[in-house]
Amino acid sequence: MDDEKETKVRFETLSSEKIPFGKNNFLEVARKKAITEEGDSEFISVSRGYYLPDGSEKYKKSITIPDDPNIKAFVTEKINKL
Repeated sequence: MDDEKETKVRFETLSSEKIPFGKNNFLEVARKKAITEEGDSEFISVSRGYYLPDGSEKYKKSITIPDDPNIKAFVTEKINKL
């Protein structure tokens, strides 16, 4: 439709850390920013990936968590309890 505006989102990684596990896998925790014409929004991304034979990375799955202190505290507490 002519009156619908296409929203373009650009993602920027502000910081990230990885930890390897298993033979060829890694977990990455990153702080990212979604940038749109309406404004910016920061969030936390937890991604699982693996390394290809040439050493490059391939991501399989990801979950994002709002950058909200209550939500981060909830997730941290529940992970530590398990």
